[in-house]
Amino acid sequence: MFWSLPLFMGLGLACGKKSSGNNNPTGGNNSNNPPVVVTPKSDVEFWLTQSDKTVLFKKQTTSLVFSTTSNSYPSIDVDDTQTYQQIDGFGYCLTGGSATLLNSLTSVNKDNVLKELFAFDSTFIGISYLRISIGASDLSANTFTYDDMPSGQTDVPLDHFSINAEKTDLIPILKKILAINPNIKILGSPWSPPIWMKSNNSFKGGSLKPEYYAAYAQYFVKYIQAMKAEGIPIDAVTVQNEPLNGNNNPSLVMQASEQANFVKNNLGPAFQAAGINTKIIVWDHNADVATYPLAILGDADAKKYVDGSAFHLYSGSISALSQVHDAHPDKSVYFTEQWVGGPGNFSGDLQWHVQNLIIGATRNWSKNVLEWNLASDPGYNPHTNGGCSTCQGALTISGDAVARNVSYYIVAHASKFVRPGSVRISSAQTSNLLTVAFKNPDGKKVLIVLNKGAAQEVFNIKVGSRIVTTALSSGAVGTYVW
Repeated sequence: MFWSLPLFMGLGLACGKKSSGNNNPTGGNNSNNPPVVVTPKSDVEFWLTQSDKTVLFKKQTTSLVFSTTSNSYPSIDVDDTQTYQQIDGFGYCLTGGSATLLNSLTSVNKDNVLKELFAFDSTFIGISYLRISIGASDLSANTFTYDDMPSGQTDVPLDHFSINAEKTDLIPILKKILAINPNIKILGSPWSPPIWMKSNNSFKGGSLKPEYYAAYAQYFVKYIQAMKAEGIPIDAVTVQNEPLNGNNNPSLVMQASEQANFVKNNLGPAFQAAGINTKIIVWDHNADVATYPLAILGDADAKKYVDGSAFHLYSGSISALSQVHDAHPDKSVYFTEQWVGGPGNFSGDLQWHVQNLIIGATRNWSKNVLEWNLASDPGYNPHTNGGCSTCQGALTISGDAVARNVSYYIVAHASKFVRPGSVRISSAQTSNLLTVAFKNPDGKKVLIVLNKGAAQEVFNIKVGSRIVTTALSSGAVGTYVW
């Protein structure tokens, strides 16, 4: 289904008028005063998505009141005295194609869409973290870097460096987002360096030639400085998107030893010399090769420049994040990308992503969770020749019409309620009820629950000696806030 303006009216919030008063001294109704609707008392706010799409991220009117009366239902104990990692945020990858589609909307619709996505209040979903590509990703309309040269020519001093290619769509959209949420964290990731730096002189595959390590470090410096000059702070960069995948377009193959050498001898010192405090994050690839980030973090000279490691989950187990955290608890862990393959399966995708990412990644120490592309058109465009041709966006944009897809709801169940600076706290699980809990800076607690069982589950949320009883149907996701 497609919708247009105003985008935010579909979130299931009640809109009411203030009463102008009742002139009937007996308290009864008269013809000029409709009955007053009394909202039942509730200690817990409850937002629900059903796997069959009959309810899509809608606030429930169920009265959930804490009590000390016991019952026989299983309990999910939530204990805010046990704390884990701090949360940076939840969001998406704002690909070049996503920016183009968003920027193509009419002015009013564009503003409403961006407010719904990035503003934080009772109506909107409050995305707090974005990943962008440094140069083109495979979900850009074409391949480019910020220092492309004619065949056979190089530019070691980077005299031709320019981010002008981003001034048409990406930078204008980022400026609008920052006006809505000035504190949003932005992560930059390159898919390829300029091809004159590469062993195969191609956007696809190849490796970074050692003689260009110093120049490529300065390329990062210039990028961060240029974006800052546009009013866009880059909180962190990963050294390379999917460094063991040379089959994408663009892409680069970079072995762990190469990445360690680049970080310790070039990128880290270059940031230090330029006074740049942007975080350096290594790996940025699947959870099946934990040995890669562990090798870099095991090199003390490289580790001192590294903030942490980033993961995708196209293969491997989400538990690998804990493996890396446990080996280096002084370093952060991030989850930076996971696609939904179009046309998708709403029920299956909702459950898999909530189980493995929103719940799984954060229970394994990740400070963020990012779904892949924020927007695509009905044909899963734009993308490069050889890039992902079936990547479904959180939004599908067709002309000026916009539709929400499954990853919109996946992220919304966390982003709207778990704010930057919150901490993960302890929450129990059962065989069918998977959970994660957080405590926000304002003291509010958030519990996200997935019922992965085949039948409805009735259960208690237990906080100290108090319980509140609720239920989720099979495959449903609930976010509870108190």
